[in-house]
Amino acid sequence: MEEKNSTQLHMFLLLGFPALADLHALFSIVFLLTYILTLLENMVIIALIKTNCELYKPMYFFLGHPSFIEVWYISVTIPKLLSNFIAEDRSISFVGSMTQLFFFSSFMSAECYLLAVMSYDRYLAVCKPLHYPSRMNGKLCLQLGAASWISGFLSNSILTFLISDLDFCGPNEIEHFFCDSFPIIKLSCSDTHVVGLVTSVVAGVCSLPPFLLTFSSYLYIIITVMRIPSASGRKKAFSTCSSHLIVVILFYWSILTVYVLPHHDTQISPNKVFSVFYTILTPLVNPLIYSLRNKEVKEHALRKIFGRRQFFSKVPLCHTTRVSGN
Repeated sequence: MEEKNSTQLHMFLLLGFPALADLHALFSIVFLLTYILTLLENMVIIALIKTNCELYKPMYFFLGHPSFIEVWYISVTIPKLLSNFIAEDRSISFVGSMTQLFFFSSFMSAECYLLAVMSYDRYLAVCKPLHYPSRMNGKLCLQLGAASWISGFLSNSILTFLISDLDFCGPNEIEHFFCDSFPIIKLSCSDTHVVGLVTSVVAGVCSLPPFLLTFSSYLYIIITVMRIPSASGRKKAFSTCSSHLIVVILFYWSILTVYVLPHHDTQISPNKVFSVFYTILTPLVNPLIYSLRNKEVKEHALRKIFGRRQFFSKVPLCHTTRVSGN
């Protein structure tokens, strides 16, 4: 035991993309611009929801949460990736790796729950329109939002504690561009059977139930919409949730691809490529999908804010409640 403690690692190396060493300058610019644009997009969405009375509805209340998550979600990974590219500093401390692992996993889990909550909101709006205002009230919105955050952070705090309690004797090279659970567990010299099992359970609890709820909600939505006799009515009903459905497909498709594909020994594994997709590209395109496909945001909120210069107003003059029904 004394010998194991003396060789305990206090530093890891993130290998990143060694095959792209000659293109680090180009990718540094690309990732930096992506990071800045993602922050601006999501901050604009949050500002739109905060400063417009017309958007004080459950759908936009829940939309603001993923935007807030993605501001921090992308900030957990890209700054360190840029440091790897620009300063060629691949090292990360043990505490830093555990911190990155905790926040990345927690934000991703919370977003899974929030996407499920948003799908339930759209289900009530489309399938139960008469009961929607009474069911999706302000109190329930706050409860669902809080439950999503607490569930994501609580489950991953337990997992992070178990991983941090493992022994790491070497090697110290993480085969990824950020600290994810399985690449870190792979480096441990302890018995990782229990931790690996807990990791799989936490991943399943944080992804499978939200996915099933989301899938079920949209299945009922599609069935309800197809029963509408007029084509214009079907189009109007489906337009209220089409943007959210696109985001859900992109998010879950990339995550499931990472976990379904086997590990490869190539220089750039498919897992890394798809990890870039759901950690970097998805937060970038989500605000564009929501804003470009949402008529209320595009035609009313943006025109009102930028046309009347109310973007920096502190509190809008609203006489409605903070979260009301559609």
